[in-house]
Amino acid sequence: MSSQYIIRRLLIMIPVLFGVSLIIFTIVRVLPGDPAVVLAGPHATKDVVEQVRIQLGLDKHPVTQYVIFLKNIFRGDLGTSSRTGLPVTQEIMARFPNTLLLALASILVATVLGVLTGIIAGVKQNSKFDYLSMLVALFGISMPVFWLGLMLMLLFSIQLGWFPAVGADSFKHLVLPAITLGANSTAIIARMTRSSMLEVIRLDYIRTARAKGLTEKLVIWRHALKNALIPVVTVIGLQTGTLLGGAVLTEIVFAWPGIGRLLVESILSRDYPVIQGVVLLVATLFIFINLIVDIIYSFLDPRIRYH
Repeated sequence: MSSQYIIRRLLIMIPVLFGVSLIIFTIVRVLPGDPAVVLAGPHATKDVVEQVRIQLGLDKHPVTQYVIFLKNIFRGDLGTSSRTGLPVTQEIMARFPNTLLLALASILVATVLGVLTGIIAGVKQNSKFDYLSMLVALFGISMPVFWLGLMLMLLFSIQLGWFPAVGADSFKHLVLPAITLGANSTAIIARMTRSSMLEVIRLDYIRTARAKGLTEKLVIWRHALKNALIPVVTVIGLQTGTLLGGAVLTEIVFAWPGIGRLLVESILSRDYPVIQGVVLLVATLFIFINLIVDIIYSFLDPRIRYH
């Protein structure tokens, strides 16, 4: 992996982020409802509503608003929340560590369970474990996140009392949300790992390794797994970005104080600055994760070269 490639990828991120900021700015402003009316209250006079609109800068032309938005981003200023009056950066940073913790715990669960299940299912193709694990994976992909969260809460919180149902005060509060959020990713990673293992173990160099008298465990873990992990790394990287931005339902079900709940609260109150800040943060993280995935490629397979 050359430094020139990394620099080029970083430069490409500039127009991508510019496009993302434009899309975010446009979508937020076509949402139904007038934020000035929402903040002023249902009984406010037209003069009060207009005064609030001026305070929010909504009286300016959309192009002017977008230019101001970009200038503020370059200065590290995401604006002020129209709902709380606090800086958007402060609002996000108060919630983002919770979402990051939840996403990392979820992807850790998904990676460990998914990769191990996929390896065993691939090596023991057409076995009972293979059929059962793929059936469970299909179930994991198909079921809604909020339904799984409610079922886990009903069983492990209400009936068994093992874990608290809501909140984020201790490690126990993290268990059920992490399992709920990571279930879909676990299923996806398991299916991808199994498919990749089945493809790799049928290649010529694997047959050669077996012909040399190497044990099956050595063939699988030293020779097959490294090449089989290349597409799996892609899936794990994409799922990490997805979990960071897609934790909304899980955070709502378990009352987890993350940026997903913050985003929903901001949308309901038409808090433009916070909506823009949260979505821009998630998009930026997703792009950086893709860059990290590409870098990991070169370590997994030296044959991969970027020019």
